[in-house]
Amino acid sequence: MRGNLRRPGTAATDRPGLRTGLRWKLSAAIALVGALVAIALSLVVHNAARVSMLDNARDLADERVLIAQRNYELSDRPNFPNIKIDDPELPRALRAKVERGRRATYVSDLRDGEPDIWAAVPVKGGHVLSLHTGFTDRSTDILNDLDQALVIGSIAVVLGGSALGVLIGGPLSRRLRKAAAAANRVARGEPDVRVRDAIGGVVRDETDDLARAVDAMADALQERLEAERRVTADIAHELRTPVTGLLTAAELLPPGRPTELVLDRAKAMRTLVEDVLEVARLDGASERAELQDIMLGEFVSRRVAAKDPTVEVRVVHESEVTTDPRRLERVLFNLLANAARHGKPPIQVSVEGRVIRVRDHGPGFPGHLLADGPSRFRTGSSDRSGRGHGLGLTIAAGQARVMGARLTFRNVRPAGAPEDVPAEGAVAVLWLPEHAPTNTGSYPMLP
Repeated sequence: MRGNLRRPGTAATDRPGLRTGLRWKLSAAIALVGALVAIALSLVVHNAARVSMLDNARDLADERVLIAQRNYELSDRPNFPNIKIDDPELPRALRAKVERGRRATYVSDLRDGEPDIWAAVPVKGGHVLSLHTGFTDRSTDILNDLDQALVIGSIAVVLGGSALGVLIGGPLSRRLRKAAAAANRVARGEPDVRVRDAIGGVVRDETDDLARAVDAMADALQERLEAERRVTADIAHELRTPVTGLLTAAELLPPGRPTELVLDRAKAMRTLVEDVLEVARLDGASERAELQDIMLGEFVSRRVAAKDPTVEVRVVHESEVTTDPRRLERVLFNLLANAARHGKPPIQVSVEGRVIRVRDHGPGFPGHLLADGPSRFRTGSSDRSGRGHGLGLTIAAGQARVMGARLTFRNVRPAGAPEDVPAEGAVAVLWLPEHAPTNTGSYPMLP
């Protein structure tokens, strides 16, 4: 069976990219809404203040032109500041209203944005008495001060909204991150981890509902997996006795080709039953490593030479390791058997420090198994007969996990060659840990 443990960075979700925390998104949303509200209110307040000041200025101009009208009717001449008779610059719209015998005011905006205020009234002799003033400096200063206050207030609202978003989103973001970390630990096979306990706190919100749902799902999956493991182990255990009897009976048959075929199939069935029992034990997470100190290069050289003298062993760098020799031998032999069954010679084994590499020169691991990793009863071969039962690498990965090691797989291609170029071989790499697990399954504490 060919397979692979997914390497970091190969999944779409592992690709580097811009990630923004929930609290920053919430802060940005509150700040944006605050900015929009502040801008809208500033515009409304500015326009309302400007209209109010213009109304006051028009009322003042209207009062002044009434006083000027009374003075003109008494003295026949304008004796009030900025009063003119028949001013040629009088706006046409205002002149039209006055010619109809009405007193009126008029506001026009100049090019610099400052308003121009007019007031006019008809007087005797068919003349038009008008007053022309601008927006007072005091009103302009008041409006500028108001605009400045609105800008400062808007900035304060945005900053306050950002701070409020961080304060609100911070605890929620931390709870979600703790929940995600705990869920990842559950996914990695730590059944005792509970998301609700990981997030802690006394706040009851949607994160509590999410945590309880994840915990319930993890418990249900764990129960289902445990039930399947027990069924598999029970079936395999019950098959051991009849398979052993079948093998014994086959050995009593008279010599010949039929006897050889029966013996071969009986031995294959016994191997399958033993492998299924081993997988069930590994799935139960009750296996513990029995540690010894060994010289890794010497150990691998002796074991490989006893298993298959044709395999080339190269010790690049010798290293003393603390591991379980029986499980290490099991992993090594399974990798060699997998290379012999699915690859092509020469098969090479190299030892470099704590790393063991097993390479063949066959067609490489199938792509779908490189993506999904070792899978039981899946060989990656279109013809399953005579090609094994797909438990070899599953057992190797399980035994490596018990030792605290990591087992990875890859195909060998020329440098820079695309994925569609046929592989030149397959490499299985066993990474032994620097600090092996204890016989209780835990890892020693570093001083």
